[in-house]
Amino acid sequence: MNSLDGVMVIGLTGQTGAGKSTVSRIFVQNGFRLIDADAISRLVVTRGSHCLADLRECFSDVILTADGDLDRKMMASIVFSDQHKLEMLNTIMYPYIMGEILRMIHRFSQQNHKLILLDAPTLFESRADDFCDLIISVVAHADLRLRRIMERDQISETAARNRMASQLPESYFREHSDTVLENNSGYEELAAAAEELSAKLIRYYETKYGALV
Repeated sequence: MNSLDGVMVIGLTGQTGAGKSTVSRIFVQNGFRLIDADAISRLVVTRGSHCLADLRECFSDVILTADGDLDRKMMASIVFSDQHKLEMLNTIMYPYIMGEILRMIHRFSQQNHKLILLDAPTLFESRADDFCDLIISVVAHADLRLRRIMERDQISETAARNRMASQLPESYFREHSDTVLENNSGYEELAAAAEELSAKLIRYYETKYGALV
C-alpha cells in the first residue's frame, strides 16, 4: 500500500506472453501515468552505472558487449536456464529498480498526477506490490503464450519455455491479485475488458477522493 494521500497506484503484472502490454496501453490512454519496470530495468544497467558494475562483478565480463554495454541476449541465456543465477541477477537489480520506482511515484504525486499504473512483470518477486493499492494480473493458456513469446522476441521454443518456467505459476497470480484478466480469445476482448476495468477504477478513485482535476 502506498503512503501518498490521494494517489492510487495500480500494480499490473502477469505471465509473460499473456498480453499485459495491451492492458497497459489502454490504461495509459485513459489517463493513468505509467511506471514501466521493464524500462527502468534497462535504465539502471546503462554503461557506467553502479548496477552494471555489480552485475559485472558477479557474472564477469562475459555479460558485456565490446562497447561495455550489457549484452542482454547473453544475460538472458545465462539466467533463464539457471534458477540460482536468475535469483542472483534479481538480488542485484531489484534494489536499484525499486529505488527508481519510488522516485517516479513521488515525482508523479508532486506533479499532481493521482492515477499511476505500475507495470511490472516481477511485481511480486521484487516486493513492488507493497507500493500498490490494487493489483491486476493478466493470464493466458500456456500454448498461446508460448507462440506469442516466440513471435514477439524471435527466440526458439526452448528459450521461450525457459522464460515461462522462470515465472510464478498462474495459481500464484490468481491468489494474490485483486483482479485477473484472461487473454485466451484475442486483442479485442482483452482491450474491452481493460477499458471496462480502467473506467471502474477511475470511478472508484473519484468516489473515494473526489473528481480528478
